[in-house]
Amino acid sequence: MSKTFIPEGYKSSLGIYDTQIAIGLLRNNFQENLCNALNLKRVTAPLFVSSESGLNDDLNGVERAVAFDILETGTMAQVVHSLAKWKRMALYKYNFEAGEGLYTDMNAIRRDEEMDNIHSIYVDQWDWEKVITKEDRNIEYLKDTVQKIVDAACDTSEYIKGLFPSVKTSICREVSFVTTQELEDMYPDLTPKERENEYLREHKTAFIMQIGCKLKSGEKHDGRAPDYDDWKLNGDIMIWNEVLQSAFEISSMGIRVDAPALDEQLKLANADHRRSFPFHKMLLEDRLPLAIGGGIGQSRLCMLILGKCHIGEVQASIWDEKTLKICADAGVKIL
Repeated sequence: MSKTFIPEGYKSSLGIYDTQIAIGLLRNNFQENLCNALNLKRVTAPLFVSSESGLNDDLNGVERAVAFDILETGTMAQVVHSLAKWKRMALYKYNFEAGEGLYTDMNAIRRDEEMDNIHSIYVDQWDWEKVITKEDRNIEYLKDTVQKIVDAACDTSEYIKGLFPSVKTSICREVSFVTTQELEDMYPDLTPKERENEYLREHKTAFIMQIGCKLKSGEKHDGRAPDYDDWKLNGDIMIWNEVLQSAFEISSMGIRVDAPALDEQLKLANADHRRSFPFHKMLLEDRLPLAIGGGIGQSRLCMLILGKCHIGEVQASIWDEKTLKICADAGVKIL
């Protein structure tokens, strides 16, 4: 069920045509900033993968992939949920060296996604992945990478404000790092999302770390698939959204599992059947490069920097009639 709301007094700082121009400029500028910061090269990525490959991301394990049969091959394919595993395989196939990485446009259909101000069934991300050394698999390397991504976003925000003076959004460069267990300890009576809101209200830009494992309460802060991020070395980049007055995730990322971490997390997730998939077998045999990677929401970043209240203002998708009416009545232009 959709949960759209329009903040009181909201009015877009850009008209619909200037919004389209700004989106193009913003995306091009951020891609350049990201590549320079992380030493990434652009590659082409698939829209769908074989159902039997084990390369698709199963997110929280309940979302249904969009699947279809291929007449010529007689096999099934799935539209990707994300490219987390495909990218690591690509690093291997393309012979990337330590310190080198790739990025690509990831477009996905998540048909079970709830529709609200920041979610739609269409997902567009910059997916990136980078080869690292064994010595890089530590929290300090993770934090340094997070800071570089935040700096890239801040630089793009300043660039856009220079071109469109009516845009007033600011992003705090100083990143506060906090674990999910620390959040639970601070706010034991709140839900995970409420904890994020309280923390971001004060700290403005944060990296919420260690997502996937159960907390002391026995609950998880959020779900995370067991076969790409190391749950001890991952997290979400979140920025306080002044328009929506809430914590706003722009990236899920982390240092990827090595063989021991994958072995442990498959057991914890009751997903031992995946050990027979080609990707997982190669990982357990230490045949894939060690890596760090993530996804950065394209529409999310556009929405944040341009000060939009609804993701439909920066991407074309399908919406229910209730959402369309609420936006139309408020003068919010949905693409």
